[in-house]
Amino acid sequence: MRAVLQRVDGARVEVEGEVVGEITGEGLVALVGVTHEDGPEQVATIARKIAELRILDGERSVQDTGAQVFVISQFTLYADVRKGRRPSWNGAAPAPVAEPLVQQVVDALRERGITVATGRFGAHMRVGLTNDGPVTILLEA
Repeated sequence: MRAVLQRVDGARVEVEGEVVGEITGEGLVALVGVTHEDGPEQVATIARKIAELRILDGERSVQDTGAQVFVISQFTLYADVRKGRRPSWNGAAPAPVAEPLVQQVVDALRERGITVATGRFGAHMRVGLTNDGPVTILLEA
């Protein structure tokens, strides 16, 4: 499992012109990709890192501040571009495997009392955000 975390000052996702999720103020956008071998251990690790990494203002975490998190499924994090000009998506888990695992990350964050917004799995999303810092971190579990 991979996640790209971006510290933001607000973010929103639209699908076909409809806002399907939004966070305001300081928080994190977590683009989450799933591969074939991922399971509960990777979910727990990614959720813990998202909640506890001290990358918000004043070296505080989402858990410390009560900031919001926006989780967006992102299969393209497993693109393989080593050959040719067209990415291979073979490293990404298929939707029936990936969707429940991304939802488990969301659920694990909510169990910690964190407010979580989500995109719409499998949809063509327009993601708008204000990157703060900028701070962008790659996590792997």
